[in-house]
Amino acid sequence: MRRALFARGLRYRVDFAPGRNKRRRADIVFTRSRLAVYIDGCFWHGCPVHATYPRRNAEYWGPKLVRNIERDRETDADLLDQGWIVARFWEHEDPTAVANEVEQLLQSVPGSPKRR
Repeated sequence: MRRALFARGLRYRVDFAPGRNKRRRADIVFTRSRLAVYIDGCFWHGCPVHATYPRRNAEYWGPKLVRNIERDRETDADLLDQGWIVARFWEHEDPTAVANEVEQLLQSVPGSPKRR
């Protein structure tokens, strides 16, 4: 997906902490447009299609995975409160389709970078 965005002339930061909380990092960030893009893993973030929950050590994994999802929602709300646009995609989604959606989001933001 990053390759597709770069090929379109879009420039971004990778593994960057948008907003005030520097411990929560986005996968791709367009700082001028204030767009934070997350590519969530199906296991770690509870994909409704592909999520699995381990049977071994379930008392550890269950709360950990639920907390990951809660943290995602908290991060989204925090960034939205700070004026950011948050886009989340699943790791299994088509990279070209995701790049198309990201590009459309960028085009809808006034003052956002244009294709080079």
